Amino acid sequence: MDQKDLDYFRELLDNMLGEALQKGEATLEDMNDAMEVYADPADRATMESDRAFTLRLRDRERMLIKKIQSAIDRIEDGSFGICDECGEDISIARLKARPVTKLCIDCKSKQEEEESVRGD
Repeated sequence: MDQKDLDYFRELLDNMLGEALQKGEATLEDMNDAMEVYADPADRATMESDRAFTLRLRDRERMLIKKIQSAIDRIEDGSFGICDECGEDISIARLKARPVTKLCIDCKSKQEEEESVRGD
């Protein structure tokens, strides 16, 4: 992978990281601002359900932030775009679709097939 591609992915990952961090901050602000009291138990249950859903989304964003930071680290150490399983180059098209990936499409397909057999 040449420097132009690495620069492209570095900028893409930096933008993804900034967006994920901004969403996280907004979520926390919204949750802190929404301290409403509900007299009706159904309204309270709905609010709790919405809050739980929001927290699940936030947790997914937290995991994505770790993956983005890991991808940026791989750019820095020169291992970005190399499959962790087979050591082959990951295609540019796959990296554009999923810039945080650590596996080429063949190894990812094998992993998913094994997971479906195990029932994961």
